[in-house]
Amino acid sequence: MATIKKLNIPGFEEVVFCQDDSAGLKAIIAIHDTTLGPAVGGTRMLPYETDLEALADVLRLSRAMTYKAAASSMDFGGGKAVIVGNAKKAKSEMLFRAFGKFIQSLDGRFLTGEDVGTSSDDFQIVGRETKYVIYPPENLEPKWEPSFLTAFGVLRGIQASVMDVYGSDSLAGKKVAIQGVGKVGDQLVRLLHAEGAKLTIADLDHSRLSEIGAELGATVVAPREIYQVEADVFSPCALGGILDDEVIPRLRCKIVAGGANNQLVDERHAEELWKRGILYAPDYVINAGGLISALYEMGICDRETVIRKTAEIYDRLGVIFDTSRSAMISTQAAADRMAEERIRQAKRDRTTNK
Repeated sequence: MATIKKLNIPGFEEVVFCQDDSAGLKAIIAIHDTTLGPAVGGTRMLPYETDLEALADVLRLSRAMTYKAAASSMDFGGGKAVIVGNAKKAKSEMLFRAFGKFIQSLDGRFLTGEDVGTSSDDFQIVGRETKYVIYPPENLEPKWEPSFLTAFGVLRGIQASVMDVYGSDSLAGKKVAIQGVGKVGDQLVRLLHAEGAKLTIADLDHSRLSEIGAELGATVVAPREIYQVEADVFSPCALGGILDDEVIPRLRCKIVAGGANNQLVDERHAEELWKRGILYAPDYVINAGGLISALYEMGICDRETVIRKTAEIYDRLGVIFDTSRSAMISTQAAADRMAEERIRQAKRDRTTNK
């Protein structure tokens, strides 16, 4: 039996708990804000220990998507979905078709696609039950996949950050420590290697780590050691929630710029980085390449436009860094100010046009 329960969460337009026991599905969908357009956000599948843990994750992620879209000048709102389950064991056609029916019930207010633990193949199945899914066209070239475009945007963000700190955006000889070499991290280390950066990498997948290290000549360290590596740039590209009171004092870098979502455990940690003289590239700005790629997947624009818009992450971060200095606020606060002003302006325009 399929059931859907609406949760009243202040600050969110709609949060629904979805369950279909016959399909083995338990999921939460969160729509944070649709002022700028329909909510867009991926669906991740993880074995959350509790429903509260899953709820906390989907709320954080959906809010970040609102800011990501707003800061990237895209006409989308923010949303996210999580499926509770082991992605290696619990996937089935029934599960994803059941999930598709729940997405369809939202009548286009939420568009979704792959994320951690899910794939474009999974969303081909979801798409049998709803048209409100986003996935790459068949036979998509690797350089047009969302993971590559996300990595390309992170590369441009790292270059902008290096320019701000060192006065040149050349990465030749720059030391970069990358945490996580999954879909995005793998692409990023290759781009950085091509730019001449000196790489140190860490990941929980030891065999994959050793393989990439040998191929690219990167130094391999244990996951907990990556924070203390002396580097110009620390690039978090695994799961979020890593920059906290324990990790920040251990950092030996000038810049934090990576592809992971929700890197800060709390907003105050952005100010802590700022006070320590560490330049932080706000995650929802630097990792927006994957969201921007949705424009091509949805047929809204061509490939060249997607590349151009992703490359503009460099300029957008430059504005944020300048605002941070002039206003004497953290870079996170400066990015939030940019995103919130765009949303406020959209609301004013909507009121004026009524």
